[in-house]
Amino acid sequence: MIETRELFTLTLDVPSIKDLGATPWGHRRIAQVTGGRFEGERLKGTVHAGPGGDWMLLRQDGVLALDVRITLETDDGHLIFMSYRGMRHGPKEVIERLNRGEKVDPQSYYFRMVPQFETSSDKYAWLNRLVALGKGRREPTGPIYSVYEVL
Repeated sequence: MIETRELFTLTLDVPSIKDLGATPWGHRRIAQVTGGRFEGERLKGTVHAGPGGDWMLLRQDGVLALDVRITLETDDGHLIFMSYRGMRHGPKEVIERLNRGEKVDPQSYYFRMVPQFETSSDKYAWLNRLVALGKGRREPTGPIYSVYEVL
């Protein structure tokens, strides 16, 4: 069994999404991350308003593939680059409700991510050396993730 420890809850502000339409790789959308917050026992702070974003690709099989890059700033002033790949999928009617901005039970769809961290901070250098994973839910203002360190 894999053991984990809670790292933080990450809340992202994503007010709008640019729809680029169908491309040879799938249906491409790009969302700007305009802020947010992360909070856990060992670190907490804010998400920088930019640059940061989510390059989403809706694949032919109905999976929304995520490619996200953001900058975190801890409450004590340290910068952390966070990037993650992830995916979201579920029954067609559930995904349609999510896309309309409706509140949907997170148990009714699959939403996972695998983040990586990069920092020059001595205090938070331990983030450079861990494997993490997250489980998300989509709210009207943006995603919320529970992020865990894999022990």
